Amino acid sequence: MKVGPTQFLGDLGGSNTDDYDYSLKDWDWPALGFNLGVGYRYRFHPMFATTSTLSYLMLRGDDKFSEEPIRNARNLNFRTSVFELQQRIEVILFSVERFAPTYKLPGARNGKSRNQQYYVFGGVGASFFNPKGKYNDEWVALRPLKLEGQAKPYSPIAFTAPMGFGMRLGLGPQWRIGFEASYNVVFSDYLDDVSTVYADPASFSDPTAAYLSNPSDPAITVNPPNGSVGGYNWFGAGYQRGDNKQRDSYYRFNVVIAKNLTYKDYGRQRIKETKSNQDKLRIR
Repeated sequence: MKVGPTQFLGDLGGSNTDDYDYSLKDWDWPALGFNLGVGYRYRFHPMFATTSTLSYLMLRGDDKFSEEPIRNARNLNFRTSVFELQQRIEVILFSVERFAPTYKLPGARNGKSRNQQYYVFGGVGASFFNPKGKYNDEWVALRPLKLEGQAKPYSPIAFTAPMGFGMRLGLGPQWRIGFEASYNVVFSDYLDDVSTVYADPASFSDPTAAYLSNPSDPAITVNPPNGSVGGYNWFGAGYQRGDNKQRDSYYRFNVVIAKNLTYKDYGRQRIKETKSNQDKLRIR
């Protein structure tokens, strides 16, 4: 089981400049989401393991949190639930694994156990997402509205590619606790429903769609009180609404708790394999 915060990286929200798109410098504390998941990990070699994980994530972004003037004036927002299935391969870079037996005999002393693992991982996955925007204090599904004038709605399913690192500590022969950090690329630019340019507002017959496609305030964008946006309408039909040259992504940080269902002393197995290889070399 794993649980922790998420941070969306895409077209909405972010820091006080547009030079840091999709990096840790574009971190947006008010837009933190969360994730939780369950999985099964199979260690098929002392240095390798594979993990299947099913997760639920809440991702969000809001231009009102950005200190960058144009982003802030754009005034777009979203949140989305994401259901994600991932398969990854784990490479154990370093480990200390010693498990001592415990004997309940008079005068016997218990041995000390140690289990530490440090690893990196990568993999592939698939996710289902459904972005929503806020309108009159209600969250409205954005995909069916085709807010950028698409001929048909974009796919709500996208492939993902996680990569990251982690460490785990043993709490006895069976239980483990650990921490993981990962960067996840989504092979879609519509996780936040923003990607290309503004549609012509006259093309919307639904007032909800017309507003959500461009909720910027003309009084601010055309004639800003401090001139910070330049006195120019950055949000007219055909002007850039998002950046379709970069795909959406997110960070995930987790506390991981696991139970070892099939205990095996890999520290001892490493010693046996080393001795076996040495014996083979002597025979030759």
